[in-house]
Amino acid sequence: MEMLSGAEMVVRALEDQGVEHLFGYPGGSVLDIYDALFENSKIEHVLVRHEQAAVHMADGYSRATGKVGTVLVTSGPGATNCITGIATAYMDSIPMVVLSGQVPTFYIGDDAFQETDMIGISRPIVKHSFLCKKATDIPEAIKKAYYIAATGRPGPVVVDLPKDVQNPKEKHPYVYPSSVDMRSYNPTGVGHKGQIKKAMKALADAKRPVMYVGGGAVTAEASALVIQLAELFNLPVTNTLMGLGSMPGTHKQFVGMLGMHGTYEANKTMHNSDLILAIGARFDDRVTNNVEKFCPHATIVHVDVDPTSISKNIKTQIPIVGSADTVLAQMLEAIRELGLKTDPQAMSDWWEQIEQWRARQCLRYETSEQYIKPQQVIESVYRITKGEAMVSSDVGQHQMFAALYYPFDKPRQWINSGGLGTMGFGLPAAMGAQMARPDAVSVCVTGDGSIQMNIQELSTCMQYNIPVKIISMNNHSLGMVKQWQKMFYEGRESHSYMDSLPDFVKLAEAYGHVGIRVSDPKELEAALEKCFSLTDKLVFMDIVIDPEEHVYPMQIKTGAMDEMWLSKTERT
Repeated sequence: MEMLSGAEMVVRALEDQGVEHLFGYPGGSVLDIYDALFENSKIEHVLVRHEQAAVHMADGYSRATGKVGTVLVTSGPGATNCITGIATAYMDSIPMVVLSGQVPTFYIGDDAFQETDMIGISRPIVKHSFLCKKATDIPEAIKKAYYIAATGRPGPVVVDLPKDVQNPKEKHPYVYPSSVDMRSYNPTGVGHKGQIKKAMKALADAKRPVMYVGGGAVTAEASALVIQLAELFNLPVTNTLMGLGSMPGTHKQFVGMLGMHGTYEANKTMHNSDLILAIGARFDDRVTNNVEKFCPHATIVHVDVDPTSISKNIKTQIPIVGSADTVLAQMLEAIRELGLKTDPQAMSDWWEQIEQWRARQCLRYETSEQYIKPQQVIESVYRITKGEAMVSSDVGQHQMFAALYYPFDKPRQWINSGGLGTMGFGLPAAMGAQMARPDAVSVCVTGDGSIQMNIQELSTCMQYNIPVKIISMNNHSLGMVKQWQKMFYEGRESHSYMDSLPDFVKLAEAYGHVGIRVSDPKELEAALEKCFSLTDKLVFMDIVIDPEEHVYPMQIKTGAMDEMWLSKTERT
């Protein structure tokens, strides 16, 4: 029997779990673990400059690969600095394990130095948490943490590790469990056959059906099945912000992203449909607008691995609990078994109507000789990267421009904070994605407000040679805040103007990277070409854009899905 200390058990358990990258920041309560990492480990540790960035890096790593991201931080402020990142992962169902140090067990509850109740603080934003009170608890807790994080509806799990439990002088028998048995946790993967047959019959009978596909399809690696079902029944497909890439953005049956800043054709298709096949989406408020006016003529088939998400916001007529990949395969089998077909004339009429909505060209915009338009930036990035980049974004106008103007043809290309809307997410997420896929191009689309929230990670990029490309759209303001103030607060721009910005080019150079500023529309393409030609370097593009440009389309608050602003002067 191998004898290990608690600290050594942590490291060995991570190795036995197959962890390759660990994002963290050392401190007093985890120094024994860091010493065990130093002594002998195959795991590559990445030293960030702030714990929030460690969690976002693990998040980006997970979104790019589907693997569970792993974080190691100390107690107290180290642990609490992770909370925003944990909440970000929780809202978007991203699998993650956060290992947090804790004061010795005999000090817990005494307000000891750097003590916080990490279990209590994180409880509302994790799937589960463990407090290891004995060294021998560690292997099983870590095994269960990874199992819970990755199965069912994925999410973050916290493992709290008191200092005395790690004691390097005390050795204990080490056994890493080969499997997990948890009676109280048995997520459903397979859909109910009767419900699936009922749903497919309803789909075949529908005259105006639509597939509404969310992040659950990306998580379940169900993209190929989404395409197969859509093509089999000639269905229009729309994606949520989190689902982009699950249906190729250039596919003729893709009608665009839907919701608050969705396309005119996507929102009109949803609103006028008579059947919605929802796959791994949760009908959140950024999609539905006013729930009382949501898709009044539609029968709703809702497939989700999380039963609590079904009928939570919108009443579902045909609920199906199960994993998107498994249920879609069952649906295709049911269609073959029952010999189902759609009404060709009805579908022809439906597509004729959709093409009329498409003809509005809702993403059309006017260029300017004076200002670079943010839409131009994204379109240029798309052309230069041939649509193959991993694009991470921060939160704001730039996020919506990226979602609308960069057609994502593959899942796990689009990495953004959807549910929580976390500024400061973009750069560390792009770094995590780059480490996960070193041969890919990793782009961070950000703004002059968001980038400053975790800009210290430029130091981490230099230390580990992480050559992300930062596309910062600089409008000297908090763009989305300013847009709302102009639209809903009679133009009162209260504290949304960003005065005294740093010289981002000099700042990037101070960290040892390449900085490029461009403000002339005629110079944009060449500047971006230069940026992406420097494949082994981080490049910070400071792109001065039109400060008055708004994101459109935009749903009209309290309206139906298809009630939208199409420009500053045009409404549906």
